[in-house]
Amino acid sequence: EVLKAHGVKFLFTLAGGHISPILVASEKLGIRVVDTRHEATAVFAADAVARLSGRIGVATVTAGPGVTNTVTAIKNAQMAESPLLLIGGAAASLQKGRGALQDMDQLVLFRSLCKVCVSVGTVRDIVPTLRKAIATAQSGTPGPVFVELPIDILYPFHVVEKEIRGSKTPHGLRGKVIQWYLQNYLRNLFAGAWEAQEVTPLPVHIPLATQEEIQQCTELVSRARKPLVLVGSQAMLPPTPAEDLCTALEALGIPCYLGGAARGLLPPESPLLLRHNRRDALAAADLVILAGGVCDFRLSYGRLFGRGAAVVAVNRDREQLGKNSGVFWKARLALRADAASFMVGLARKLRGYSCPSDWLEKLRDAEREKERANREKAATPPPSHLNPLELLFQLDTL
Repeated sequence: EVLKAHGVKFLFTLAGGHISPILVASEKLGIRVVDTRHEATAVFAADAVARLSGRIGVATVTAGPGVTNTVTAIKNAQMAESPLLLIGGAAASLQKGRGALQDMDQLVLFRSLCKVCVSVGTVRDIVPTLRKAIATAQSGTPGPVFVELPIDILYPFHVVEKEIRGSKTPHGLRGKVIQWYLQNYLRNLFAGAWEAQEVTPLPVHIPLATQEEIQQCTELVSRARKPLVLVGSQAMLPPTPAEDLCTALEALGIPCYLGGAARGLLPPESPLLLRHNRRDALAAADLVILAGGVCDFRLSYGRLFGRGAAVVAVNRDREQLGKNSGVFWKARLALRADAASFMVGLARKLRGYSCPSDWLEKLRDAEREKERANREKAATPPPSHLNPLELLFQLDTL
């Protein structure tokens, strides 16, 4: 019911006994269960759904090897800043560390990969834990979260009771103590299990730039003669629609390079869209707005920025915001904020602004020259194989 309330339409999995009740209940509620052939594939698919839809992506895998098989895919989601919920099955809490089937410390695997890792101890805690985990995955810098659901909080009471009590009980005082302990364990495990709980989404917290911060950037743009915008994947995250970001970039009129998930944001015919000669453009620019991107190997750790260039960095993640700062570059203005909403606010502040035409034309000339050179290479027949540039140009016409 929590997944349904959060708009989850797909649940990716590789079926296993520890998690079967989740799969059965999801199908009954109309959530499409997609059974993959490897747990990593299930998480990759959930990651794709999250990136394409803007909603939480969800995968559930069985205990032990089912969980360990997802590590690479979870790391991929972390680096892509993708909001993803991984639900892992686990041995019964009472049997952990006692040699239960597929029992292992699963939380330790994900502490460096997930925003939160938690094991649920009672049935009544399932709903609030999932709600909080989903909100955490989507808040701030999005990322994966891991929720472990032991098998004894997923199956019906009579099944769990039979498994825990067993068929044999020691006699005497020892047997009475064991029975008392197991009875209290079961009582606590299912206490409040059938009480109605709120399942609607919790608020998602996203850092936003202040009007004062936007004004500071406005002043830098107004003074710049050679401004440039680099849009990274993070700028495509909700809640700002991609259409609003595209409109803001076109209103600003500043030449743009698009990277990662932002590729395709501007139409191919846009005079602002640049695809070539980025190194030269960055070296010449006197102002660079790094909107949702990271100063890593793709920017040669900051060495590509021109000497004296003012860099405005906007990123939700404090660590990514200042990555490699102080070595080869330093931001004139570093804002821990949502990049897309910042660009929309900047466009509003700069209504009527016009980018220097000589700068834009210089970049367009270089773009056309590079395109001409590439087409010449595409027209050159290779001695014994297919010309890859020619193939790509042909595909581009389809």
